[in-house]
Amino acid sequence: MEQLRWLDFVIVFLYFVLVAWIGLRFSRRQNSTDAYFAARRSIPHWAMGVSMFATLISSITFIAYPGSAYAGTWSELYPMFMILIVLLLVGTVLVPFFRHAVGLSAYEYFGQRFGYGARAYSGLAFSAGHFSKMGFVLYLLSLTASSMTGWNIYGVLLITGVVTVLYTVFGGLEAVIWTDVIQGLIMCLGVLVILGILVFIMPGGVGAAFELASAKGKFSLGTPKLDFADKTSLWVMTLYGFFWFLQKYCADQTVVQRYLVAKSDHEALKGVALGALMCVPIWTLFMLIGTLLWCYYQLSGTTFPPDMLDKTGKVISDKVFPHFLVTKIPVGLSGLFMAAVFAAGMSTLSSDLNCLSAVGVEDYYRKLRPNASDARRLFMGKVIVGVCGLAAVGIAALIAWKSERVLSLYYAVSSIISGGLAGMFILAFLSRRSNKQGLWIGIIASLIFTAWATLTSGKNKMVDLGDYNFPWASVMIGVAAHVIVLVVGYLASFFFPPGGKAEWTLWGWLDKRKTGATTQP
Repeated sequence: MEQLRWLDFVIVFLYFVLVAWIGLRFSRRQNSTDAYFAARRSIPHWAMGVSMFATLISSITFIAYPGSAYAGTWSELYPMFMILIVLLLVGTVLVPFFRHAVGLSAYEYFGQRFGYGARAYSGLAFSAGHFSKMGFVLYLLSLTASSMTGWNIYGVLLITGVVTVLYTVFGGLEAVIWTDVIQGLIMCLGVLVILGILVFIMPGGVGAAFELASAKGKFSLGTPKLDFADKTSLWVMTLYGFFWFLQKYCADQTVVQRYLVAKSDHEALKGVALGALMCVPIWTLFMLIGTLLWCYYQLSGTTFPPDMLDKTGKVISDKVFPHFLVTKIPVGLSGLFMAAVFAAGMSTLSSDLNCLSAVGVEDYYRKLRPNASDARRLFMGKVIVGVCGLAAVGIAALIAWKSERVLSLYYAVSSIISGGLAGMFILAFLSRRSNKQGLWIGIIASLIFTAWATLTSGKNKMVDLGDYNFPWASVMIGVAAHVIVLVVGYLASFFFPPGGKAEWTLWGWLDKRKTGATTQP
């Protein structure tokens, strides 16, 4: 497709106008840091839940999940079910705990427990991980849009980045949440439309597709064997999914900040549950789309153009879904799906920007300028959003110019720094005996391990140590990092006097709930 058809273009244009209008609509209400970062704690639970859903579904999901299911099985879906397990285990405790333990930043908790050093480190770990993600999300969004429309990729990422930054700067978290609501609904509609088209045009009908996919094992969730080197092992995927979502719900600002916007603890719990329950079926539908794409091209006997093949002549799976959208989607519907792709990326970007700003203001700027007025902190928050947003645009442009490999070292470094947050939280929350000395020994041990494992794993190793390379699947690096912080930090704490505020453990929190003294000190 040389250019997007006029009706599709109008749909995408109206989407951009809508999100920009929402940002301006809420700009007048952003007169305090509480309004800017916590939306005055007045968001209804359903909007909070849809916002969490839209934040967790990114443009990476739109391409990676169908591509993964097309090339293989549904093993990438299995860890996503752990979101429900994590919420059942910790949701009813963590949500009210954070609403009373912190003001605006999730990392205030580590400061209360172990001192400012732990707070500063955890904020840095979060920022490094999410900042590195933003550029890639924007790049992938722009690449998909460019491949479908023929538009210049740099123009797409610049316009998308600028519009996202503007409505986030002016509208604060309130605008982010309400645009998330619109974006979440657009994403759901886009997925259902594509699925309906696939079912309608499937050669031999959808029954033939399911029969073929079942015969080839395309619906497999993985193998039950206990092999940590096998990414398709159910054990590996269970551990990966469990710790990934544990970190999300107990140590990720983008999620914890959503807890704070609800009107009450009960409303917050309902919102968190709604967000999780929306994610699972949409993730499943993305995998189903990938499998049905494989069935469609198998049953129709369609051949792919040369630019979709790698050097060995094998189809590049991540290009199949965009190719299908370009060649098979009718006028108007492709514009709707394009809006859904933009919605997925922009919801993630805007959420990350506001949360990075909250961390920057609350965890660092207030330490440097303790006497700064709330108006000054609000101004700095907007500046941080603008600077981080423009930096993300620059990173995306650099990836597009020099390919993803140019930033591989930076991503490796950010992966090393951002590991172990879930382990930190478990250590802080469950152990009265843990102290800051033990915590730092655990962090250092985790950093050393993560550096070794990250640099020596994967097909394109940065450092090849032969028999001493990391032997397990790469997704196990994060799992091991959490466990190392927890185990080493706990054991090391016995070599130092008890320290830290034990009243901010689970046991202290339960005692406070009994007496009603659960407000932030």
